[in-house]
Amino acid sequence: MSTVKPAPTAVPAHVGSPSGPLARWRPRAAAATVWYLRLLALLNLVAVLAVPFRDQVQEHNEGEYFTPYLLTAGLTTVLLSLFLAVAMRRRKRAAWIFNAVVSGLFSVLYLLLMLVPDSRFADHPMNWFSTVLTVCFFLALLVGRREFTSKGDRSNPKTGVATFIGGLLFGGVVGATLVQLTNTVHGAEFGTRFGYAVARMVTITPSGRLADEISVPTWVNAFINAMGAVLFLLVLYLAFRSPRGQELLTEEDEVRLRGLLERQGERDSLGYFALRRDKAVIFSPSGKAAVAYRVIGGVSLASGDPIGDPEAWPGAIDAWLEEAREHAWVPAVMGASEEAGVIYARHGLDALELGDEAIVEVDEFSLDGRAMRVVRQAYNRVKRAGYTVRIRRHEDIPDAEMADLLDKADHWRDGQTERGFSMALGRLGDPDDGRCVMLECHDADGELRALLSFVPWGRNGLSLDLMRRDRDSENGLMEFMVIELLQRADEVELERVSLNFAMFRSVFERGSKLGAGPVLRLWRSVLGFFSRWWQIESLYRANAKYRPIWEPRYLLFEKSSEIPRIGIASARAEGFITVPSLPVLFRRRHVRAAAQAAPGGGSTAERDG
Repeated sequence: MSTVKPAPTAVPAHVGSPSGPLARWRPRAAAATVWYLRLLALLNLVAVLAVPFRDQVQEHNEGEYFTPYLLTAGLTTVLLSLFLAVAMRRRKRAAWIFNAVVSGLFSVLYLLLMLVPDSRFADHPMNWFSTVLTVCFFLALLVGRREFTSKGDRSNPKTGVATFIGGLLFGGVVGATLVQLTNTVHGAEFGTRFGYAVARMVTITPSGRLADEISVPTWVNAFINAMGAVLFLLVLYLAFRSPRGQELLTEEDEVRLRGLLERQGERDSLGYFALRRDKAVIFSPSGKAAVAYRVIGGVSLASGDPIGDPEAWPGAIDAWLEEAREHAWVPAVMGASEEAGVIYARHGLDALELGDEAIVEVDEFSLDGRAMRVVRQAYNRVKRAGYTVRIRRHEDIPDAEMADLLDKADHWRDGQTERGFSMALGRLGDPDDGRCVMLECHDADGELRALLSFVPWGRNGLSLDLMRRDRDSENGLMEFMVIELLQRADEVELERVSLNFAMFRSVFERGSKLGAGPVLRLWRSVLGFFSRWWQIESLYRANAKYRPIWEPRYLLFEKSSEIPRIGIASARAEGFITVPSLPVLFRRRHVRAAAQAAPGGGSTAERDG
């Protein structure tokens, strides 16, 4: 896969912070706190796995000594340290506050104990080591304070605390009940059993003082430990999660976007899809460009190129990246063109080629020639069967007819999952989309058998949005409709058409040729396997028959380590992965249309059919 390398002019996240004697030390101090927490996570993991080390730490915790900050030899502490390290790396302000408060209290406590006359605390070298480490960590937090600017949701602290208290109470009761049922030592009261369960949820092994009162099977202890791990993961997620962000496009934003598309819509075939109403939009300071995005799982996922004047793109990209940093969102772009990829690279994003978009120029398309023989035969076969195509703008379709088309489109949808994000509009029949083009295919008896819907691409272009057909209809119906559109392009003043996106096209094309290496052939086989569910190879084959111009599209990201997270967010956005707890897009995107008395229901646009 080809890459677009970032230019060396990328702007650091901390640019613009006040200058001073400590300015150059702030990033280093912030990085030091992250590495300190990573080290603690590693030490805690070793303590969990190494029994002698764990026993030594436990002896220090229960005796007169103290161990370094957050080192308790517990599984939950491993998770806590690791999660805090991740939150600190993303420069979350809530994580800084938590660490500053805890390490500050520990520092004061250690120093006070050092100053107590005849205190045995100062006699042990480990306590000096603990004090120095904790104070240094606290000072590093103070020096790097201005680096931690990412905001969290205001409800996070209350939700996290409530979940932690409620989870401990619930886990304590469940654990006490299990101990009561399996304890081989009699006489333990409920308070003792409850304290044992809570202690085991917090640390892998509670105090040895309870050994005379409680003895339970290993599976009980493991179950209580698992409850504690799940609780800590849930609390950490709730306490430090990023804000969800704006989900819906406002009417004012949509009007401004339509104005930009009216002036600059020729540049990108995917520009009209920025009008999806489950996206948010952020404009450049001049208002001449905008980036459309959606926040999913902490990923700020933009799609296509920025909208508007390319000279104003950097301003819109800067605003989008600044907002992502402010909320600790991971910035990513799906389906950017090479032109936009170069601009994004100058802002610190790297790129991977996802695949190619198939674009057909009307003037260059012809059914003549040996290469088009198969397509020509399929077209003539469907035409002889009596199928006909009707081409109309959405605004020219009466409400009653549009309602019937919507009903058919929903009935023909393959599965219940609504798919589409970067190359789909996500609605059908909205009054604001009057310039969209509908193709209706009827059989010899006049029965509707298939639909194609295209969104505008500037003044003389169309971009495929929706493909639906009756499964009992003639094979080759979609090809017949596309060719009819190309041959009757003058009816809608058409010059070019953007068809489906072929993911990893180059792999299928080069992997089947003589001389392809073993790695490429293996990669092609893997993609062919997944094509059984996601139509990866079939989309490439379906597009290639029109002999289109292939335009590469890119995935843009900041850090390679974030690619798996971006991939999951992209799959969720496109509808390949569904989360039951999320609101159903179908219910959201038709609210405005229903308020305007738009004709019947809707249907998600699926470029992949």
